[in-house]
Amino acid sequence: MSKLKDPWHYPRPGLAQAYLQGFDLGLTSARGLFARRRMGKSEFLKHDLLPAAVQAGYLAAYTNLWDDTDHPGQALATATLLACQPKGLGKFWEELNTPVRKLKGGGKLPLGVEGSLELDLAEKEKAAVPAIQAALQVADNSKKRLLLVIDEAQVLAAPEHRAVAHSLRAGLDIRKPGIKVLFAGSSEAALREMFSRAAAPFYNWAPVEPFPLLGREFVNAMVKQLARVAKHPLKLDDALHAFAKLKETPEFFRWYIERYLMYQQQGPASALDYTLTRVHDDTGYAKAWKELGRADRAVLLLAARGVQDLYGTQALKQLQDWLGSSTDVTASTPRTSIRRLTGPKLQLMARVDHGAYRFEDPEFQSWVAARRTID
Repeated sequence: MSKLKDPWHYPRPGLAQAYLQGFDLGLTSARGLFARRRMGKSEFLKHDLLPAAVQAGYLAAYTNLWDDTDHPGQALATATLLACQPKGLGKFWEELNTPVRKLKGGGKLPLGVEGSLELDLAEKEKAAVPAIQAALQVADNSKKRLLLVIDEAQVLAAPEHRAVAHSLRAGLDIRKPGIKVLFAGSSEAALREMFSRAAAPFYNWAPVEPFPLLGREFVNAMVKQLARVAKHPLKLDDALHAFAKLKETPEFFRWYIERYLMYQQQGPASALDYTLTRVHDDTGYAKAWKELGRADRAVLLLAARGVQDLYGTQALKQLQDWLGSSTDVTASTPRTSIRRLTGPKLQLMARVDHGAYRFEDPEFQSWVAARRTID
């Protein structure tokens, strides 16, 4: 495991200890956290919470279900095995009658376990449900408690993963003293629905709360770190102004710091202008837009321009104008699009009330609203 530390990482040991203490006191065995993407949630989980858990005597497992939304079962089983019995991973899948094609090095796995397995995904997914139960049984044999961190956990809410979610819930239900679980997600609406919908596998199983966001202390720490390496230190007021302009998004602010450090002679205003342009160019908005169907783009454009009633007569008329006479627009057109746009695969919009929706990413909303057409 590499001992190198990121000098730009803003540690939050107090927050990590607060979460662990909640588990240690036995008041809860699971909790849910949400924050939109790029807010520092995953960095905190991997670089603060997991190391603190290991230091406190836990085994710690981490998986980000967004890395492969089609196979959450195998990701959960593998993460658990890597934490509890990493050397037995290959044998574990073999015993589940899943062929291992080859073992290759080079991938960085949770908690410093090096190497990656390339498996027959179709066969492996068939074994996902028994794999989860078998992996949890391996955890039973450990003398340590396990902290299981599931990032982008709302993927489990998809209908096609219902069997995996039920299996995980059943396995965790009987292991609350020994396995603590933190469900994290970038979609507040999807994560809340996962725990509040009566028919959902994880109904009423964990409290859901917002992830504490970074603010002035984070900006001040970045300015101090910059002063150690920069010829022209950045003023705190300039940094706070940039942080506000970047919608208080830590990752975007790191881009700003990087740009300023590389081109100090151009000044903070130039670094901010460059970063704002990069935000719109490099966050995948154009790629996400291009991959959507025309009807989904049309609904997004309506919503971005402030249309509240996406099923109303005026909205349907505008959709028909954009989509052309070759498409028969009915009330089911926006309804079907909304189902896709709010689903766990896209997560571009969230339902905030009956018939009311909002963008998950305000910057994406601004980007969409600026478009003239859906093409």
